[in-house]
Amino acid sequence: MAMSKRQRLADAALSRLLGLARAANGYTVEQVRTPMRDGVRLLGDHLVPDTGESKGTVLIRTPYGRDLPNPVMNGRILAARGYHVLLQSVRGTFGSEGVFRPMAQEAEDGQDTVAWLREQPWFDGRLATLGASYLAWSQWALLQDPPPELRTAVIYVGPHDFREAVFGTGAFTLGDFLGWSYQIAHQEDGPAGRVFSMVTSQRRLRPALEGLPLADAADPVLLGRAPWYREWLDHPEGDDPWWTPYRAGAALAGLNVPVLLIGGWQDLFLDQTMIQYEALRARGVDVALTVGPWTHLQAGLHGAGVVTRESVAWLDQHLADGPAARKSPVRAFRTGERAWHEMPAWPPATEPATFHLRAGRRLTTAEPEGPEGVAEFRYDPADPTPSVGGRTLVGSMGVKDNRPLEARRDVLIFTTDPLPTAVDVIGNPVLDLTITVDNPRADVFVRLCDVDPRGHSRNFADQYRRLDPSVPAGESQRLTLTLDPCFHRLPAGHRLRLQIAGGAFPRFDRNPGTDGAGLAASGHTVDVTGSRLTLPVAAAAPSTIR
Repeated sequence: MAMSKRQRLADAALSRLLGLARAANGYTVEQVRTPMRDGVRLLGDHLVPDTGESKGTVLIRTPYGRDLPNPVMNGRILAARGYHVLLQSVRGTFGSEGVFRPMAQEAEDGQDTVAWLREQPWFDGRLATLGASYLAWSQWALLQDPPPELRTAVIYVGPHDFREAVFGTGAFTLGDFLGWSYQIAHQEDGPAGRVFSMVTSQRRLRPALEGLPLADAADPVLLGRAPWYREWLDHPEGDDPWWTPYRAGAALAGLNVPVLLIGGWQDLFLDQTMIQYEALRARGVDVALTVGPWTHLQAGLHGAGVVTRESVAWLDQHLADGPAARKSPVRAFRTGERAWHEMPAWPPATEPATFHLRAGRRLTTAEPEGPEGVAEFRYDPADPTPSVGGRTLVGSMGVKDNRPLEARRDVLIFTTDPLPTAVDVIGNPVLDLTITVDNPRADVFVRLCDVDPRGHSRNFADQYRRLDPSVPAGESQRLTLTLDPCFHRLPAGHRLRLQIAGGAFPRFDRNPGTDGAGLAASGHTVDVTGSRLTLPVAAAAPSTIR
């Protein structure tokens, strides 16, 4: 299908909006079916550039349909700049045959798609992959055995280890993966049905979030369309071989082509993006990293201009032998300062700054001179501590004012005095927490917030941990909690605040406090003297804060 005048005008407007140079050529769209080894055929759109000499082929594999803004936008932008693009619906979605089994099916289907590409007369042997979220996972699955034609990969906000995303804290990442399963279950209901599902999702999901057991509570909402949800819940153990198809960490050990990674400081998969960068860089792979101030969804919305410009430049360099795409390997947005920075590697050099928990809910750099006592709170799963913002996919997400949360009796806070100078936090804060619980089935949630002079308390890093139920009640536990990677400036006059709680629901499933029969509260006692927070900070450590 040739481009219409209306489509050319829309593409030109999109290019201007994203800050791109004008399109180099037109393109046509052909629907194609790609056979898999088991006879299933996957439906896709082949965007064909109207040019005598193409720049190569970009493969984009998606479960969300081929008419959603981001895949379509990427496909059209690249086709209008000389690239063949195959935009393919994965197995069991939007016209592709077979049954959708999320994540587990993509390694073989990706390889079969590349085998089909090799047979096409327009394929010149130069291949790149591109996409975000699930589209990023479909790349990692393929990259466990990189095709010889692969020149580069462009990976946005995506995991390489899905099991870690689901159960990495020990708790089930409930809100995100129930919400995602609900979205997939209803995404082919037609335009009106999709809008209705989206508008009513909060109300319809509430019984599934609050009910127990979780799998049974979700059945009336998922309507049998997301059988994987129960399967995930049935396999909570990390060493279960059932998760093998959901883990693509082998790609980090074998991939050698240039890779562009793009993430967000409030993205659900930020921790995995950083692991990907560190693993590839340690092996000497040509890897670039961009991290913006985005949540998972904002990367494709608020970050669309940055993401698209960097992607086109990267492909032009590594697929089409064009000029260098970047001045520096790493670009990162410093929150709190609201500015982009370029650097040769992540993280830049830091020094540790230690903050001590003190009596009176204080947080200081001055070491205690003697025992400071304890601080206590009680977590009740019948009234679970709510989640507010953070690295989530659905619901409350990103940076939020935490004051309503901090006013609850089941949340401890420790706060510094106003900082005499700005403090730049770069990397992963670490909390060494000494705690006892009177119920061995308990969780811990910790968070760092930036408190401005007006009292607004905004989150910038956190961590969740389900405690080992084999540790007897009342026995002291020394936990080392590594919080989210961050690049945040605490301005002079602001205060640093540490939260400690026993849950973050429904971001994570609440710990019932029992082995499944009913609910039981848990009392948490923090040994203030035996706990400390270590921040990786730029340059000299801050002045003593008393």
